[in-house]
Parts: sequence; C-alpha cells; structure tokens
Amino acid sequence: MTIHKEGYTSIALCILFIFVLNAVVHYLLPNTAWFTWIIYILSFALFVIILQFFRSPAITVVKNDQHVICPADGKVVVIEETQETEFLKDKCIQVSVFMSPINVHINRNPISGIVKYYRYHPGKFLVAWHPKSSTENERTTVVIENKAGVSILFRQIAGALARRIVCYSKEGDQAVQGEEFGFIKFGSRVDLFLPLGTEIKVGLGETVKGGITVLAHLKN
Repeated sequence: MTIHKEGYTSIALCILFIFVLNAVVHYLLPNTAWFTWIIYILSFALFVIILQFFRSPAITVVKNDQHVICPADGKVVVIEETQETEFLKDKCIQVSVFMSPINVHINRNPISGIVKYYRYHPGKFLVAWHPKSSTENERTTVVIENKAGVSILFRQIAGALARRIVCYSKEGDQAVQGEEFGFIKFGSRVDLFLPLGTEIKVGLGETVKGGITVLAHLKN
C-alpha cells in the first residue's frame, strides 16, 4: 500500500504514541497480561486506521475537456442551485462531496486550466454536512478557468475532525485535470460551483471516486 506524503508525520507520531503507551503499560502493570493484550489490539487497530486514511491508491484518471470529474472520494450530499458570492458572484449549481474518515482524502483538479483565484479562510469546525460549513468552516477556495473560458470554483472544507487543509494550488498555475491539488486530514468535504445549464451526471447519496467519477458535463 502506497502512503501519501501528507501522512508521514502523522504516522511517525502514531508509532511514537503507541511505543510510549505500550512501554508505560508494561512498566506500571507488568502482571496484567489480559490488559496488555487489549492495549496491543487497540494499538494495532489505531495504526491500521491511520495507515488506511493516508493511503494513496493508483488510479487511471478520466480526462475530457467537457467533463467535470470528481475531486474526492466520498458521497454526494448536495445538488442545488445557489448564489456564489466570493468570486463568481452569480447563480451556480452546487455539488458537494462528503468525505468520511474511511475515504481516501486526496483532492484532485476537476478540470484543466489556469488557476485564476486562491484563498485560504480560517474558520470554525462544524460537522462537514452542516449547511453553514461551506461559509463558516476553515476552507480554501480555488477557481480554475478552462481553455473555453469557463470558470469552476471549488472549496476544500474542514470538518469537525479535520484540523489541517493542504492546498498546492497557486494563482497562475496550470492545473491538469485529475492531478492532486490538495489533501484534507480526516472527515471533510469538497464543494463545486458549476455554471447553470451544466448537465449533472450524479445523484444525491451516490458514492463517487476522485479522479474517476464524472460529476458533470459542461455545455459549452
């Protein structure tokens, strides 16, 4: 299993914590074999959970200039018309993907083009499915304009467990569809804001895969 680079520090800290915990148990409770085995099992489970969270599976990216591909693994929790007020300042179709702690948390560019806008916003840590998490939680906003002049805005949004959003995008960068643009540690979500008239290819509650599932078809 390949581990994502964002997991190296967390995995090292996890190993250190397990080592210290087991050493303390052995020192303070040397004659309680049953309790020691419980700690062993819990330590192993914790290690496996951390490893699977930072896994980086190989995928074959679906690339097409007319397609908007899913930026993350998870479940579609919002499909609705809304007003985007930060950059596009227009009515859009919002599609939101919720990532649970068991999902791969790599984030991928939904389209190819030029990064026209990037902002980091500090904020709260409401649960990721809360309606106000899109505007009140810690988040980043990225806008990519494709070669046809169509702009798509998307946000990484921290959840109740997430405390660190990583975004590699910078204004002026050339974004390539399906390539990584960031990572969110633990439960979180990604919102996309698409032009009105975009043909949505997924339904509410549908399980989607980052870099593979086609979320929408652009009309231009």
